[in-house]
Amino acid sequence: MQSAAYYTEQLIGETEKIIVGKRRQIELVLMAAFSGGHVLLNDLPGSGKTTLVRTLSLALGCDFRRLQFTPDLLPSDIVGMTVFNQKTSEFELVKGPVHTNILLADEINRAIPRTQSALLEAMEEGQTTIDGTTLPLPRPFLVMATQNPVERESTFMLPAAQMDRFFICLSLGYPEPEEEMAILAHLGDGTPFDEVNAVTNPETLLALRGEIHEVAVSEACNRYIVSLVQATRQNAWLKQGASPHASRSLYQGGKAWAAMHGRAYVIPEDIKAIWEPVMAHRIVPTSEARSQKKTAELILQGILEETAVPPYQKELFHGSKAK
Repeated sequence: MQSAAYYTEQLIGETEKIIVGKRRQIELVLMAAFSGGHVLLNDLPGSGKTTLVRTLSLALGCDFRRLQFTPDLLPSDIVGMTVFNQKTSEFELVKGPVHTNILLADEINRAIPRTQSALLEAMEEGQTTIDGTTLPLPRPFLVMATQNPVERESTFMLPAAQMDRFFICLSLGYPEPEEEMAILAHLGDGTPFDEVNAVTNPETLLALRGEIHEVAVSEACNRYIVSLVQATRQNAWLKQGASPHASRSLYQGGKAWAAMHGRAYVIPEDIKAIWEPVMAHRIVPTSEARSQKKTAELILQGILEETAVPPYQKELFHGSKAK
């Protein structure tokens, strides 16, 4: 089997047939997929969130389902239910759309909290419970959710517990003028999803996760991760710092990022590269910080600049795999 770095370049190439000028965002979503983490795309309507997820699902060669979240959506519409079969006079279990490899939870913040919570068990434990029956989800399983951060009418903010279950939170942003010209030239008459070829499949993704699991993380790099996360809990501009779950995400994401760039060991630059998308949705600025226009991103950038980086020595980081 080819390396994670090889598949990364192939997957980016296929995705960029549709998505223009968003290489870093594509890399970060792939990093989450290789790590087994979920993705929240937080951006304005029409920015390409849904198109990115659909294109990546085609390139990854995984089963894909889209679920539009609305205020009247029920938990059973997500996980499934038992229905009565009149022909057999028996109750049958019908699986919901969550039983797939990649679930696009479109506009997730439009559903009521009760419905949003139906995804908690699936995202954390890789299983669902339907009328007392627990069913494992297919592997790999990824939730890629979208939400519009501007609209407030008929929307419900995701609770902190659910936000913490997302591995990364991204914004695609507006394209540059040249990129928008390219979008019009190639995608103006429609989106040619049939041009996207499958590079991997579920079995390949699971095998790549095994390769990433073997990436070495030194004690120095682990200490750097802990120092950064601890700093969020002591920062005066934050009323809520990051949980140990954030430390694990940085650890796992750093290993995936290293493998994607052809290394068998993690260095501080790997942690820096994923720091903001892994952390921004896990912290809560104080009201004073918001009044002074200090966003979560600015606070995180300050923490990154103030935290000492271990001196780079290849032999320091190319140690045995951290236990």
